[in-house]
Amino acid sequence: MKKVIKSEAEWRAELSPIEFQVSRQADTERAFTGKFWDHHVPGIYTCVCCQTPLFSSDAKFDSGCGWPSYFTALNPDHVREIVDKSHGMTRTEIVCNICDAHLGHVFPDGPPPTGLRYCINSASLRFDPTP
Repeated sequence: MKKVIKSEAEWRAELSPIEFQVSRQADTERAFTGKFWDHHVPGIYTCVCCQTPLFSSDAKFDSGCGWPSYFTALNPDHVREIVDKSHGMTRTEIVCNICDAHLGHVFPDGPPPTGLRYCINSASLRFDPTP
């Protein structure tokens, strides 16, 4: 697993403004506005920055929160958890383990079999449909 490291200028040149704000500055898109919150096509969701496969449509579910939600990561080695104490609360941030892009947060209120809800910003993702 080789790390992808780029300068801020390189990331800005490659990403749209919202993709940069979310993935590189840990911003959050508004609920129910991202392109994947209500997306139901079979395929793989990859990191917007480095195209690392992160989540499968097979693990996607409607959590009602307004962001794409998954009950498991495609490969646990591709995501990393970080304690996030911003905004007066303690949460578990999820980042891409390859390029450190902010993806969203994981919560312990998801469905079986994991009981987890990976709540991910659409702006942190690209989509590769299953052929």
